[in-house]
Amino acid sequence: MQLIDPNRFARTSWTGSQPPVVNFVLPCYNEQEVLRETASRLGELLGELKADGLIANASAAYYIDDGSRDGTWTLIETLARERGDTCGIKLSRNRGHQNALLCGLMSVGGDALVSLDADLQDDLSIIPDMVRAFRNGDELVYAVRRRRDTDTFFKRFTAEGYYKVLAWMGVEVVFNHADYRLMGRRPLEALRRYEETHLFLRGMIPQLGYRSSIVAFDRAERFAGESKYPLSKMLSLAWRGVTSFSAAPLRAITSLGAMVSVVSVAFGLWALFVRLFTDVALPGWASTVIPMYLLGGIQLLSLGVIGEYLAKIYEASKQRPRFHVEAITGHWGQP
Repeated sequence: MQLIDPNRFARTSWTGSQPPVVNFVLPCYNEQEVLRETASRLGELLGELKADGLIANASAAYYIDDGSRDGTWTLIETLARERGDTCGIKLSRNRGHQNALLCGLMSVGGDALVSLDADLQDDLSIIPDMVRAFRNGDELVYAVRRRRDTDTFFKRFTAEGYYKVLAWMGVEVVFNHADYRLMGRRPLEALRRYEETHLFLRGMIPQLGYRSSIVAFDRAERFAGESKYPLSKMLSLAWRGVTSFSAAPLRAITSLGAMVSVVSVAFGLWALFVRLFTDVALPGWASTVIPMYLLGGIQLLSLGVIGEYLAKIYEASKQRPRFHVEAITGHWGQP
């Protein structure tokens, strides 16, 4: 197993005397249908940026194979042999999009890194604006969706609602921003100190600070293949974002417990009043069974939420590696 030593890369911010080395990090999982087209379009863009003097000639694209089960890694190796601007990293097994992305961010050198998806849904035409913003002093440049016309009503409603819920819970996120961004060397090195087991990078990176800006874009349909983020994975990522950055669910349990207690006391006083001062009280199972099931459900829900937080503490305490690199390909030179 080959491990990449991140210490061999320079850890200084760009000085501005020469065009910056801007590398591209693209996590891939079963993307053999689209990868060659992605490499072609990104290669053309790299050539244009180099010709315009916006980025250094050493800039390249790095594809992170997240344990694909199709021919993705074989294709990455082929592209690396065919193109001098293409490199690859193969993880030993599937570790999820966030871990694959983190592997690229922590392993690839350069003055700045642009992270984007490999499915060509992220608009490549805004990358020159992102690079110009970086050269003007912005060390974090967020690509934000201008609108969600390509989404279904359900996805658009739930996604925008989720960002609002996160903001309401006190989680600092950039609205309608996913993982399409440019990061300078200083924020990258600051991110290296974060050791969370359950990654939610779109919530972690805004916490780094540093001067930032936003570039708007329109997200396109997939060029080929199927989405690697079905509803179950989207819900898992959403729940991870909530539980990794906010204690609001735990506080909600306290509020819910207080509310149920107040309602229970009021119900008990009402039942006592009916029994003592009226003759309409009828014995029945409803007054016993309904509160019992209500309280039992609330208790189980509360234990589940508390257990989720305890599980995160347990998994983080083991301090296991978040990924292992099995192989690399391409020209990995000093940037």
